[in-house]
Amino acid sequence: MKLSPTKTIVALETRMPKYILGDSQELLKEMQNESVDCVYMDPPFNSDAKYRLNPDSELGFDDVFSSNLEYTNLVEPIVHECKRLLKKNGSLFFHISANEMAVPLVICEKHFKKVQPIFWKRSRSKNNVKTKLGSTIDVILWCSNVKKPKFNMTYQPLDEYYAKNSYKNKDSRGNYALGHIVYTATQRTKNKDRLYSLNHDDKAYEPENGWRLSKQDLLGLIDDDRVHFPTKEGANPYKKIYKHESLGKPCTDLWDDIHSIAQGTESRRYPTQKPVSLLKRIIKLTTDEGDVILDPVAGSGTTGVAAKLLNRDFILIDKNPDAIEICKKRIKEET
Repeated sequence: MKLSPTKTIVALETRMPKYILGDSQELLKEMQNESVDCVYMDPPFNSDAKYRLNPDSELGFDDVFSSNLEYTNLVEPIVHECKRLLKKNGSLFFHISANEMAVPLVICEKHFKKVQPIFWKRSRSKNNVKTKLGSTIDVILWCSNVKKPKFNMTYQPLDEYYAKNSYKNKDSRGNYALGHIVYTATQRTKNKDRLYSLNHDDKAYEPENGWRLSKQDLLGLIDDDRVHFPTKEGANPYKKIYKHESLGKPCTDLWDDIHSIAQGTESRRYPTQKPVSLLKRIIKLTTDEGDVILDPVAGSGTTGVAAKLLNRDFILIDKNPDAIEICKKRIKEET
């Protein structure tokens, strides 16, 4: 059943969380400007395929379009409205397969000043591919209209090789790796407060390209025994990075540590369902507790599950009644 405009307004004004049955192209027009903090959308991919939960199920959708123009006419109005709904420092994430990213990239660059691709390696190598390259990458286009959208540092697990080979130094605190605290020639600083001399144990250190931190901060690290001074003549000092204190590596634009539903432990409720851990990373990255997350093509409701687990509010919209019921059931059972 499609909601009438009157019913839509009432639904959007009730207390969150919200589940809304209907067409996003129309429903989003009823929402207020700058009313959401983040949008995640995982629309059809224009893959010319039909997706079902299993061969005997009718649950799913046909991802078949007659042309790129028909596909554009489906997704661009949603992107246009979502841009209006986003707060000034908000972000929109458009999820698409690497094979079909060209059209969404053009759309996103048309509506947003800043578009950064995130590459999600959703699966391992494909052993059943014989006449083409195995498809293992999805692209998530991170879109914003300000230079510095809301951002929270998020971490990925350390690379196995790095974790095994970098923590070879040891002191009373434990094993530690070495972190650079001086700039290289290509990074040479012009900040005068980073061009200073340091005396330690009768040795003078004055890196010609400058320090990465202020003298006050460096002296604080030294007082806390968190600076490694090499015995080799002419070598620069390093910051001690302790293994037991590591949160991982700062998140990059290659996400190869989260696997798809097919290679994970989650139960599949919808044919194109994404893992909760993927949405949790996106939500942690660009929102705070109490923020509002919108998913205009909600599918199985993974966005809502992740949002509720992280104490965010959410709005889920889908025109498939079965999808809305799956959203409600998952959020009741998984949060």
